[in-house]
Amino acid sequence: MLDGLSETTLLRIAIGVAALVLFAVIVYTSRKPAGQQGKRTAPARGEAAGGPRQEPTLRELIEADAATGDEAAAIEQSELDLLEKTLAGEDVPDRRPAPAPLPGARPDENFDKVVSVFLAARAGQALHGPDLVVAAEKAGLVYGHMNIFHRLVDNHPEQGPIFSVANLVKPGSFEMANIQDLRTPGISFFMALPGPLSALDAWDAMLPTAQRMAELLDGVLLDEERNALGRQRIAHIREDLRNYDRKQQKWDLRTTR
Repeated sequence: MLDGLSETTLLRIAIGVAALVLFAVIVYTSRKPAGQQGKRTAPARGEAAGGPRQEPTLRELIEADAATGDEAAAIEQSELDLLEKTLAGEDVPDRRPAPAPLPGARPDENFDKVVSVFLAARAGQALHGPDLVVAAEKAGLVYGHMNIFHRLVDNHPEQGPIFSVANLVKPGSFEMANIQDLRTPGISFFMALPGPLSALDAWDAMLPTAQRMAELLDGVLLDEERNALGRQRIAHIREDLRNYDRKQQKWDLRTTR
């Protein structure tokens, strides 16, 4: 049948068929959603093998983003690695910042002398926790290291305490959670030397504070031997501390040469 057709007729038929195919392609592509035109998607896991569709895991999604250079994805990748190590029981580095030292912590534990005075309740009485806290605040003390009170150098707390105040009842601390129930026969004022100030300056800061708190709490000041702290004893302590400062200055001169 085709033998009877002319070349011109065959060419016209071929052109017509090609036009129909082109028209069909145009109609088909115009019906696809706009977001899918020109975009090829890789088959999900399992589809290529004819199996059930499997959604990508969190790690695969993050790794895919990280491969494109996404900085946020790289951070997520690091966090995911840390999570997997934790769940596997592996040791992971502690990335939490070190806690700041509490007020009153000494920069070092080296000292060669301790000077103390005691504030005792009157006979048959006790010092009450809430009253102690109020008196300490009025005297300019700060609650901090070792759960006791401290006097610090103004604007330089990192230099450590000028002196500290502890409970006479072991372990010597003031637990704020139970401060309402605290009853104690007395408290101790003490300074460890050398400190941020000279020994005599530290004493001149500690004694008035102890005297102020004695007034507020209606207590009695005692020396290291638990005797009344009178003028003669105070003068003797000042002279001893003056001599200590002289020796300290000589030692400092020797070490700087």
